[in-house]
Amino acid sequence: SLSSAAAASTAITSSAAASTAITSSAAAAVAAMVASSKKTKKTHESINNRLALVMKSGKFTLGYKTVLKTLRSSKAKLVIISNNCPPLRKSEIEYYAMLAKVGVHHYNGNNVDLGTACGKYYRVCCLSVIDAGDSDIIKSMPGDH
Repeated sequence: SLSSAAAASTAITSSAAASTAITSSAAAAVAAMVASSKKTKKTHESINNRLALVMKSGKFTLGYKTVLKTLRSSKAKLVIISNNCPPLRKSEIEYYAMLAKVGVHHYNGNNVDLGTACGKYYRVCCLSVIDAGDSDIIKSMPGDH
């Protein structure tokens, strides 16, 4: 009975150690997720800041039709597409951008967020940057080709 008591206490300590190991690995995973969310939030904010600077000092067009026009006339330097842009429209813009050798950035927010980032009170599905002005948005986002 003494050996069974020792085995039980060993089992209890090993399960406690295992739960501690699981807890520490879960804590590490949570810490990694928090760090990655901070990183994405920081890049999201920097994109918004650069976009605001383009709106203030650069040239841009908002909307699907004008984006296609600027891509066809090869005036666009960068195209930004919201994440809820319809797939057919998105693929068409990406195709035109690939032909024009223009970078495409997939904005990490929907069209309402993109419109707000542009300082507008309406939804923006896609936009093209013609002249960046004082912003370094074209150098910072080479595109997701």
